[in-house]
Amino acid sequence: MGFSQSVSGLNASSKQLDVIGNNIANSATVGFKSAGIVFADLYAGSKVGMGVRVAAVMQDFNNGTTTATNNSLDVAISGNGFFRLSDNKGQIYYTRNGQFQLDADRNILSADGYHLTGYPATGTPPKVQQGAAPTPLRISQEMLNAQATTKVSLQTNLNSNNQVPVRSPVDPSDADTFNYSTTFTTYDSLGNQRNVQLFYAKTSDNHWDVYYLDSSDPGANLTNMGQMEFDTSGRLISNPNMTITVNALNGSAQNTFSISLAHSSQQNLGKEAGSVKTPVADGYAPGDLIGYNINNDGTIYGIYSNQQQMLLGQIAMADFANVNGLEPLGNNNWRATSESGLESLGTANTGTLGTLTSGAVESSNVDLSQELVDMIVAQRNYQSNSQMIKTQDQILNTLVNLR
Repeated sequence: MGFSQSVSGLNASSKQLDVIGNNIANSATVGFKSAGIVFADLYAGSKVGMGVRVAAVMQDFNNGTTTATNNSLDVAISGNGFFRLSDNKGQIYYTRNGQFQLDADRNILSADGYHLTGYPATGTPPKVQQGAAPTPLRISQEMLNAQATTKVSLQTNLNSNNQVPVRSPVDPSDADTFNYSTTFTTYDSLGNQRNVQLFYAKTSDNHWDVYYLDSSDPGANLTNMGQMEFDTSGRLISNPNMTITVNALNGSAQNTFSISLAHSSQQNLGKEAGSVKTPVADGYAPGDLIGYNINNDGTIYGIYSNQQQMLLGQIAMADFANVNGLEPLGNNNWRATSESGLESLGTANTGTLGTLTSGAVESSNVDLSQELVDMIVAQRNYQSNSQMIKTQDQILNTLVNLR
């Protein structure tokens, strides 16, 4: 009789409804991956089957929709890969849920309190050291220390029609001893602004002396920085690279930095004064952390009050040869198994690993429309198997009542 087949069908349909119900229940769970059931038929030495069994429950690791949250610590994965988490005992977990937060020690934690791991930035300037084992990431509130200026670039055009100044030597307080001047800002080792003035004095056709003075230092002296020489077409033909030294001040160290006058020229612009393009100088004052951002390659940058950004670290990502071999643990986490294979570590936008989007999360990939259709089909299967048991019962009853 077909009771066993029908009972196996009831069990299989019930299991399918369990899977569908779990999918629907998690349709709003961030990073959730829907599951599908795989059936297999049963035979026992006969061409007449013995029913059906559940062969496997397979998860669908296709991407969910990226949804903006405007939380700077939320991160969505587009493509392959998992975030790598660790607990306080060193156990490793994997998740697609990018809802992260900071604890009291500024560690980056998942929603259930596991540490997000990655590669910290070290050195000056900071660089990410990949290749070592990932460690828990944190966003330090330490002040960004001042950086003394090391180089300046300045492009100027000197008016070829200017005459040699009527008086000499060059005196910053006497405009008749130089043709014109310009000022730019640099920083010393303590972040103090040092306003350096340059004075241009024509000495003969196509020749100009350049002087500098640190106007922030009351004890500074006017210093000859060098000479600029131009050819008959107005191109700079002397060495454009010179140096400036500013004295120690208020506890800062003496600082010597380079200044490049490359691409400067000598042309007649039809006006007395020359023209100076905006100087570009490195160095900065100290700054406090005011924010942070995460790029699509997982690099984390601190944003500071001095308009600077500093690399803090990079999020590690993991992938597996067989993602369906991962063991689901609940709480949006998985664990590696012998079936999944060992983790393959890397960073976003490298190899087969996907990209990251900060200020967003990956929504559940459950397709509710399909789940509702599958639910109707599973319900019909269950009803059909129930009807089969009823039919078998009627046949058996007829047989019992034979006289």
